[in-house]
Amino acid sequence: MDLLKAMGLGALITCCIAVVVGTQGSSGGALAIHQLAVADYKVYWSWPMFFGGTGLFWALMLIQR
Repeated sequence: MDLLKAMGLGALITCCIAVVVGTQGSSGGALAIHQLAVADYKVYWSWPMFFGGTGLFWALMLIQR
């Protein structure tokens, strides 16, 4: 259950940071932010940041036990 919570928080932090960096026209270097087309919307996303954020939040939840 902690992993699912961590994935939600990882997706939230990824979305927030990717939107800020992506709208400025940058790829964020190692963050590899790219633009996805979902229907008529532009969505910015970064898989490395998602996995890193998920791992960070999962570790924080394990420490809190």
